[in-house]
Amino acid sequence: MMTILLSDITEDGLDIEFEETLETDAFRTFSPVKAKLRVDKVSSEVLVNGSIRTLVELQCSRCLNNFTNKTDININVVYHPVDELKGEDRHEIKDDELDTGFYRDELLDINELLKEQMILNMPMKPLCSESCRGICLRCGKNLNIDTCECRQEEPDPRLVELKKLLDDRKE
Repeated sequence: MMTILLSDITEDGLDIEFEETLETDAFRTFSPVKAKLRVDKVSSEVLVNGSIRTLVELQCSRCLNNFTNKTDININVVYHPVDELKGEDRHEIKDDELDTGFYRDELLDINELLKEQMILNMPMKPLCSESCRGICLRCGKNLNIDTCECRQEEPDPRLVELKKLLDDRKE
């Protein structure tokens, strides 16, 4: 586990370069996460800038096959002491605070930062390739590997009535 004591951050800042294996339920990595980070402290704020790289396993949203994806993420996060939230039952995050985090006990957990940034930067609909044909909705065959014998001309049953209206209009 990689943590930084805020007292270790000098006036010139701190440059960190490391490889770390991350374990999480949200994704599986195939290689250690390589991180190059610059950590600066301005008053009580801690600024973290840099990049992380790794290979992750994702599931294609069309064909449901697993595939590896190269992940290259730029990080730009500002950390505030968690004490700033005291007295507030809720803290609404504004658009300009989306890259904001909080630290406690003068410790900054870099592993949590890496996991959080990787989860936030995962594609919503991962695709093994742009040309992925997906699976047949009727028989379930992977159309990238095999062709199916299902009739594809059948219109969506919800649109049958609209098709009738269009056909009547043509006549």
